[in-house]
Amino acid sequence: MTRLEHANITVPDIDEAIRFIKIIAPDFVVRKDCFPEESYRWVHIGNDEYYFALQEAHLDANPTYPRMAYKNFGVNHISIVVDDLDKIESKLVEAGYKRSIETPKESYRRRLYFYDDMGFEWELIEYSSNEPNKKFHYE
Repeated sequence: MTRLEHANITVPDIDEAIRFIKIIAPDFVVRKDCFPEESYRWVHIGNDEYYFALQEAHLDANPTYPRMAYKNFGVNHISIVVDDLDKIESKLVEAGYKRSIETPKESYRRRLYFYDDMGFEWELIEYSSNEPNKKFHYE
């Protein structure tokens, strides 16, 4: 079976990215935090199966900030499956993160969208069924 193992994302602030990811994925830990001399910092944060490879912009780069999802080329949002959507939502709101779009009520999944402080949009999904025909039913 094909599955996504990691995503490599250039971020403006690795420490802020780690702070957000530890709320939405509490089982994720920093596997490696590397800052080579005369280069850019990179971090792998994940669990035993999946991770995010985060990196700062290369030293000679001039990144545009803030990015504009759904308008610029690139990733529009990052989606992860979570176990306790209510608990994560509460922690994100308490930490001051902003909600994105509202989602319709669905029979076998609940979804929330939040922005991290760097402008990346995250879709958080909690499924109530393991059956693909129910999980991926579009209502």
